[in-house]
Amino acid sequence: MSELLFIGGPCVIESEAHALRHAKAIAEIARNAGVDFVYKSSYDKANRTSGRTYRGPGLKEGLAILSRVKKKTGLRVLTDVHSPEEARAAAKVVDVLQIPAMLCRQTDLVVAAAKTRRTVNIKKGQFMDPWAMRNILEKATSTGNRDVMLCERGATFGYQNLVVDMRSIPIMKSFGCKVVMDAGHAVQQPGGLGNASGGMRDMIPVLARCGVAAGADGLFIEVHENPDKGPSDGPNMLRLADLPALLRDVVAIRRALLPV
Repeated sequence: MSELLFIGGPCVIESEAHALRHAKAIAEIARNAGVDFVYKSSYDKANRTSGRTYRGPGLKEGLAILSRVKKKTGLRVLTDVHSPEEARAAAKVVDVLQIPAMLCRQTDLVVAAAKTRRTVNIKKGQFMDPWAMRNILEKATSTGNRDVMLCERGATFGYQNLVVDMRSIPIMKSFGCKVVMDAGHAVQQPGGLGNASGGMRDMIPVLARCGVAAGADGLFIEVHENPDKGPSDGPNMLRLADLPALLRDVVAIRRALLPV
């Protein structure tokens, strides 16, 4: 069984100093826990609940910051992309291109991201069943790029609520790809604060442990030193101080899955 992958970092880029501080801190925690770490932060949160909330520094400045984070820390980095043009631009800097859940059916975007030959992480839409993700995976791998992951992040259950069907993890793994559990966005309450999304932060560790127990190859959790002050997705970001204990737990669970 390969090393557990951990993708994490602040939801959106706030500043270069902020990004570097988090990248270095999370990297040390991940190293101590024995997990493979990819730093995540977005240059643009294009699907904010309200058009009046902070989206990020934008493509040019955001990629410049991620480039410096990568150079100064030696870490691999991941960011969201929203169009074929963005995918091609971001691929010059980052190691992993992420397709947001809301855009997972956008064929041109998925294909363009895969054509860059970067690793691609495709989030399962809140409106998608796991079996339908096979078609999306095939769109990506039709380019010849086999380095494609699928990401579980819950399904819409009534208004302002998501639930996770843990069966989706082994179902999507049966397609022959790695599967990541997004334990942060899975506790999101979309639009729950009126002009922003709410979330049940205390449930992040629960879903993380369940996801790893169900066979997830990695975890995606946005992490912030002070989530309540974060400009995006604060209620469903994990406190940096809580990350060491959680990674210790999930590593122990993963080890328990090893054949005797």
